[in-house]
Amino acid sequence: MNIKLFITTLFCVITLQVVAQPKAKPNVIVILSDDAGYADFGCYGGKEIPTPNIDALAKNGVLFTNAYVTAAVCAPSRAGLLSGRYQQRFGFEHNTSSKPVNGFQLTDVGLDPSVKTIGNQMQANGYKTIAIGKWHLGEEEKHFPLNRGFDEFYGFIGGHRNFFAYNKQPKRELQLLHNRKAVPEGEVYYLTDMFTDKAISFVKENQKNPFFMYLAYNAVHTPINAQQELMQQFAHIQNAERRAYAAMMTSLDRNIGKLVATLKEQKLYENTLIVFLNDNGAATNNAADNGVLRGLKGSKWEGGIRVAYIMQWPAKLPANQVYNPMISAMDITPTAIAASEGKALKGQVLDGVNLLPYLLDPKKAVPHQDLFWRRGVAAAVRSGDWKLIRTANNPLLLFNLQDDVSEQNNLASTYSQKVKQLEKKLQNWEQKMQQPHWISDYGDDNQIKKHRMEVIGREMEIKYP
Repeated sequence: MNIKLFITTLFCVITLQVVAQPKAKPNVIVILSDDAGYADFGCYGGKEIPTPNIDALAKNGVLFTNAYVTAAVCAPSRAGLLSGRYQQRFGFEHNTSSKPVNGFQLTDVGLDPSVKTIGNQMQANGYKTIAIGKWHLGEEEKHFPLNRGFDEFYGFIGGHRNFFAYNKQPKRELQLLHNRKAVPEGEVYYLTDMFTDKAISFVKENQKNPFFMYLAYNAVHTPINAQQELMQQFAHIQNAERRAYAAMMTSLDRNIGKLVATLKEQKLYENTLIVFLNDNGAATNNAADNGVLRGLKGSKWEGGIRVAYIMQWPAKLPANQVYNPMISAMDITPTAIAASEGKALKGQVLDGVNLLPYLLDPKKAVPHQDLFWRRGVAAAVRSGDWKLIRTANNPLLLFNLQDDVSEQNNLASTYSQKVKQLEKKLQNWEQKMQQPHWISDYGDDNQIKKHRMEVIGREMEIKYP
């Protein structure tokens, strides 16, 4: 054989083999905790409850210090995260309720079928998808995870349920479901463990396929159900509710550690993008701690909307970064699409931003100059360091968060022009949004009361859940 022809042929074969083996797409895992306190994570300054596995995500990735969700309560926060859009664009302003407004039916209470989720986006880019844990985005078949971009579902569709088994089969919104089939309560063990075990089995089953996992733990939402053996670890905590909460946080952290260990065992760790965040601030009823942040779940104070938020991708993102500019839970969807080297589905306005260019080049301009919130009578805007809170029947509140992260000094009377500027931004944003498709079952009174300057501290705030 002609040696020159042989070498040319060999070169072509090698070239074809290289071309035929494209770079593997990263797996993407979004881990959502529920109602945790901002100051209850070690990487955010927590001292009382060790969270070594969550802290390790931050050490090996990026910790965000000005990270926000789109709502201070569970369901609309999830709608914003999963859609990559302000949920007010499609009328999902309140927690799911029994009070649709004129023009809508009770069956419309949930994530509008016209809205594509991150699951739809990742499916379109060749990913196997699963939703695990709490759904809370509607109870009709049209809202069900298997119809919303997920190939598999393992969780419950309501807003909460017991972590242990019920004595008898509960109503459907409380049932643990595998796809559409209820798991017998006799097979239910501690839910945080069950969700992790399912996540681990999914990872092993899809070792050779790119996958997207939405792992929405219901920990540490009420009911305060803790494992007794972990309670003993915190015997030094005198408050029984806080002691149980600490045990639940420890279970959450350990289970995240088990999932990360599985990724390492399966040789998937380096090329897996993991996002961890909390769905809103500490709840009024679970003994969680927001530290220096004022307010709790349900409020536009920082303690209601600023959350723990971490992103790790060892193959791509430098480790041990702290990122200070504002980001949002809405950014997860466009970031995941970009990581998969895919394209967003047509017809979906994404308010979120792909964070990867900003994290790879810290000198790049900030992802968001303005962020907005509204739930009924209470609304807010943050623009740079300035934040305005507007609540019906209350005075306008203005804070400079750079100087006053605890929101103790209302500067509205001192900076009237800044108030007008932020009011205008908020009004312009609202004009682009829809009115709520349903209203809250709980009314507006508590929201008005909790946004008064004199309501300070947990003891006062728990009066207005």
